[in-house]
Amino acid sequence: MNTAAADWRALGCAVRLAVTEPAALADARQALTGWLARVDSACSRFRDDSELVALDRSDGRETPVSDVLADAVAAALRGAELTGGDVDPTVGSALAGLGYDRDFELVEHDGSPVRLVVRPVPGWRRIAFDARRRTLAVPAGVRLDLGATAKAWAADRAAAELAARFGCGVLVGLGGDIAVAGPAPGDGWTIRVQDRTDDPDPDAAHTSVLIRDGGLATSGTAARRWTRGGRTLHHIVNPHTGLSARTPWRTVSVAAAGCLDANIAATAAVIRGTRAPAWLAECGLDARLLAEDGTVCTVGRWPAAPRSTGFSYALDPKLDPKVVSSWTLR
Repeated sequence: MNTAAADWRALGCAVRLAVTEPAALADARQALTGWLARVDSACSRFRDDSELVALDRSDGRETPVSDVLADAVAAALRGAELTGGDVDPTVGSALAGLGYDRDFELVEHDGSPVRLVVRPVPGWRRIAFDARRRTLAVPAGVRLDLGATAKAWAADRAAAELAARFGCGVLVGLGGDIAVAGPAPGDGWTIRVQDRTDDPDPDAAHTSVLIRDGGLATSGTAARRWTRGGRTLHHIVNPHTGLSARTPWRTVSVAAAGCLDANIAATAAVIRGTRAPAWLAECGLDARLLAEDGTVCTVGRWPAAPRSTGFSYALDPKLDPKVVSSWTLR
């Protein structure tokens, strides 16, 4: 089965689109470009004209929101519920306080010290969201950040809709979030798993994994990190402290029935630290955890293997949905 692919940037990350029907690539790219523009307009924390930023001016009032923002918020709240609040969308102010207050390409990577105070974030339960009426109320002073889930949700939605529209297999990659839908090529889609998802070096150490459906997500502290006063910070905030998570893991990659759930689990695993492997196993998920010292820990059907260029194996991430939806804080 022939495939065709295109690469560009959107939402502050690398975008990859691959299809098993080369003639559909141009139209599929146009459709995906339009979809990502809608997601950015609704969900960006850094655009003054985005719906999300407009909520900062709502003073806690119930506000009608677009279907795009409503569904993105629902995805974020799913992450919070499944992880007992370890993945929480109310980290916006905490991230800004750490220095991540603009598109990452514009963040000063070696800046002056910031005052680091242990302070839990407001908490996702303070968000009043009515999915049926498409309304949202965010308390005054609470700033949302949907970065932990929005790209994965957008990748899932795009892959499914493009596969249905063009009748072919589709892969959508947004940074470290990969979603596939429709008939896979040959033995599956080859996914490159590495420490930094934004590293284009073909010789960088990586593992290749083959998946046929579902999604695979990688979360970590290696790509989006910066320093303030000589202290290294990163973008994964522990909601219980309001600070960059202290974790042994540089990256965590998880395969699941969808990219959103894979991303939720990977992000929570970074935050949960040494408890993560046991928790992922209890959830029935397959994962690879790379420690700061280069040690690799694997969970489930993800076989233990050395970090090597070009090593491949097949992994089918399809799970019984009842397993995924029954995650609990452990």
